[in-house]
Amino acid sequence: MKKKNTLVALKERNIRQEIYMILPAVILLTVFMAIPFLSAFRLSLTNQKLIQNPNVPTKFIGLKNYIEIFSDKSFWQAFKNVIIFTCMVIPLQCGFALLMANALNRVKYLKGFLRGMFFLPYITPMVIVAVIWKSIYQYPSGIANMAVKFISLGKFGPIDWLGDKNWALFAITFLSAWQAFGFQMVIYLGALQSIPDSLYEAANIDGATSFQQFWHITIPSLKSTTVMVLIITTIQALKLFTQVNIMTKGGPNGATNTLVNYIYQSGFTAQKIGYSAAASVVLFLLILIIFLVQNKLLRGKEEKLRD
Repeated sequence: MKKKNTLVALKERNIRQEIYMILPAVILLTVFMAIPFLSAFRLSLTNQKLIQNPNVPTKFIGLKNYIEIFSDKSFWQAFKNVIIFTCMVIPLQCGFALLMANALNRVKYLKGFLRGMFFLPYITPMVIVAVIWKSIYQYPSGIANMAVKFISLGKFGPIDWLGDKNWALFAITFLSAWQAFGFQMVIYLGALQSIPDSLYEAANIDGATSFQQFWHITIPSLKSTTVMVLIITTIQALKLFTQVNIMTKGGPNGATNTLVNYIYQSGFTAQKIGYSAAASVVLFLLILIIFLVQNKLLRGKEEKLRD
């Protein structure tokens, strides 16, 4: 009986320890995510303005803001743009990060220096990066157009990178991939260093080429890391704003407008805070749905490969 009571007391103590360990995370999530989301949802059901007009009092309007959002062509244009941006930036950014991490993992000298150099753009404020790249994309005499002219021997260009609706979103995608790939590269580099050297040594003995080792050893060993990297990159891509706001303001003709920029313009330019809050709720639900679907699909593929 005494032994049983001891086990029960030990179990209760372990439960309390687990509760104390997760309590800070629960508090932070509640304060910085749950409460703001509930406040935004409450606000989205009103006609709240940024600057209150005494003649137009704030009142409950139900789902009117959501109905207006889903009937707005600008919203669907922003939705389309952010999906296209996400589909372009994920393979470009993650693919380049994996290749650079694989190359850097083979370097014997100056590995720390090179890792820091590649990671530097990621820790540089996006405002600064966007201003610099805006001058690089300058039409017609920016560095990008000079490079195009040099490579094509003067037969192609100049390109209005930020003023042409056919090029503007691609230009922002390339900038975003370059700025953030260092983060994914560092994650991949850490995962690469955990792969046993014995696998590569056995492959060398069997006569496998470098590409075969990369395809059959490196990539399968990075499945879990790739799942995490893809999820993080997708969430970051859906929140695209700073580059657009500084470089194009959503133009030309809405070609680079995104959901976050749409929310910003609705809330601070049009001063419709209730409407902007409704758009924020829609964006949150979109990110949540994509995260759950993507996580399920990627985890399912990973489990099949393990089986």
